[in-house]
Amino acid sequence: MVMASSPVLHGLRGVIEGLRGEAGFLYIAKARELARRGVEVISFGVGQPDIPTFDHIVEEAKRALDERFTGYTETAGIVELREAIADYLNERYDASVRADEVIVTTGAKTAIYLALASFLNPGDEIIVPEPSYPAYPEVARSLGARPVYVPLKWSPGSGFSLDVASVEEKVSPRTKMVVLTNPHNPTGAVFSPRQVDELLDLARRRGLIILADEIYDNFVYEGEFKSVLTHSDWRDYVLYVNGHSKTFSMTGWRLGYLVVRSDVARKLTRLAVNIYSCAPSISQRAGVAALKGSWEPVRKMIEEFRRRRNVIVEELARIPGVESYRPQGAFYIFPSVEKLLRETGMTSEQLVEHILYNKGVVMLPGTVFPETAGKNHVRLSYAISVDKIRKGLARIKEGFEELLTKTRK
Repeated sequence: MVMASSPVLHGLRGVIEGLRGEAGFLYIAKARELARRGVEVISFGVGQPDIPTFDHIVEEAKRALDERFTGYTETAGIVELREAIADYLNERYDASVRADEVIVTTGAKTAIYLALASFLNPGDEIIVPEPSYPAYPEVARSLGARPVYVPLKWSPGSGFSLDVASVEEKVSPRTKMVVLTNPHNPTGAVFSPRQVDELLDLARRRGLIILADEIYDNFVYEGEFKSVLTHSDWRDYVLYVNGHSKTFSMTGWRLGYLVVRSDVARKLTRLAVNIYSCAPSISQRAGVAALKGSWEPVRKMIEEFRRRRNVIVEELARIPGVESYRPQGAFYIFPSVEKLLRETGMTSEQLVEHILYNKGVVMLPGTVFPETAGKNHVRLSYAISVDKIRKGLARIKEGFEELLTKTRK
């Protein structure tokens, strides 16, 4: 009997085979395997606050369960949540957002997918400043569009900045969209108001769309953060992404949102209903409580992260082979290890693997924040306690010193 080859196995679209996963989750798996073997693992890998979701948010979710608020909702989200999101954005940014311009999604990643899938056609180009959060270029590639990378400017001691002139140099007749992640993952940069204004001006002049991801807009420790929503004509050029995951430590609740002009929102909702029907009803009720309840827990969390930022900067300065800086926002730092890599002949992936399996510390190689701008860097998330930051960096320092000693023998 002749067995036919499996259409499930061999029928995958080629673009799916070429997609990269998000490396943070890969290293979570490796760290858990080490922990199962009895290794004490310290992880700087994953971008989620270690502080539990605040009590008043959890209590509202319990009330929703007790009231059996467990069915489908409107695809765009319950009116109370969309109104709360609009009120928050308007109070903070004077953005004049209306509830019918808000689409509630299953996390900010879904908002990113919804935005890209609704606007990018095969052959279109999307400009991605890099290093970059991987979802933007990966989703674009899955849609048949082409990511065009523009390196951020890097300077030891100063960190990363956006050069809008370099972005404009990459604009072609096929360019449809430009990504702006501010505050920035993976570098922790907060781009200046001038840079934000210049990018919006570029969009106006060249007829481009700005995909603005401001998920870390509350994690700003110094400098001036300017939202794209402060521009009165944002409706003509901006697809705005944000969510509850970081600000309210609600990563597992899967609650994000996309803000677009109302006539576009109605059309995008047609795609949304065919992808996820609606965001979880219980999470939506909790999301209202998050926005309308006390923000004091958020303020305390931000101050704690500022303290952690200061500690990780101080500790990195003591490690040989590292060139670092003082990130202004988010909860990541993306130091250069180029000197160490050059002297040892290692790649950033090899370095990360070495430290993981020899010192029990998780970092992420800069190459997973594609394409090439991060090849001499590693990303560390300081969403862990100060004690763990100090202990983890002490192990990294020891590991780096051992590598240098071995190399120089």
